[in-house]
Amino acid sequence: MTALDGRLKSEDLVRLEALARQLRREVLIMTTEAGSGHPTSSFSAVEILVALYFGGILRYDPGQPRWPDRDRFILSKGHAAPILYAVLAEAGFFPKDLLRTLRRLGSPLEGHPNMRRLPGVEASTGSLGQGLSLGLGHAVAARLDGRDYHVFVLLGDGEIEEGQIWEAAMVAAQWRVHNLVAIVDHNGYQQTAPVSAITDPRGYVEKWRAFGWHVSEVDGHDLAAVHEALRFAKVYRDGPACIIAHTVKGKGVSFLERDFTWHGRAVPRDRLERALEELA
Repeated sequence: MTALDGRLKSEDLVRLEALARQLRREVLIMTTEAGSGHPTSSFSAVEILVALYFGGILRYDPGQPRWPDRDRFILSKGHAAPILYAVLAEAGFFPKDLLRTLRRLGSPLEGHPNMRRLPGVEASTGSLGQGLSLGLGHAVAARLDGRDYHVFVLLGDGEIEEGQIWEAAMVAAQWRVHNLVAIVDHNGYQQTAPVSAITDPRGYVEKWRAFGWHVSEVDGHDLAAVHEALRFAKVYRDGPACIIAHTVKGKGVSFLERDFTWHGRAVPRDRLERALEELA
């Protein structure tokens, strides 16, 4: 797939919004059947991945998952694996029936992505703070190999408290790595508390700019805005780009939204129908 030439058309936007609802339903069902997982962390990232994979931004071929000229997506916040799996299945990397095996013994759909077991997974992640360094390595490799692919890395806002993130950010700017895009899923919460209890999210834009990155801010659930930010980041040539996506943890299901106590908890079966109804 190749990047679109401009803003999303109205018919494309309707299609992508419907797909976002469908993928949220898939995440709910697979995590409830597994009895574990991270649906709320997945929900905050849905529109980001939908715009990236199905809005013509990310260049990929599910029939050739190791195609050398493909763009790369790295889910640094690896606990949001359910939405990555749902997206990869929708994109054709593996059959959708496999989604029902999430976290089962022997399934390649592990609790965190494993690149050795599932096509379309570019990096084994889950130990937070490492994804941007991995993405930087991929992006520099493209330069060394004379290829023009881009690398997109999705980070959690709690995750960017890790020092390794800023080491990678510093080097990427110093080397003017223009084919690297960081996306911060700013949903405001980490596992046991609001992110603001640890760091001040109001400084995100200034901090990334101070490290030498181009920065844009968007409503992370506005598909048109997310798509435009991703499109611009892909054509930007003066260095690395960062998108701060303001999102809602648990977006789409009222009793999940902004309640960090659901982090790492699947919706129980007796509440699944109500949750699915809200996503109809």
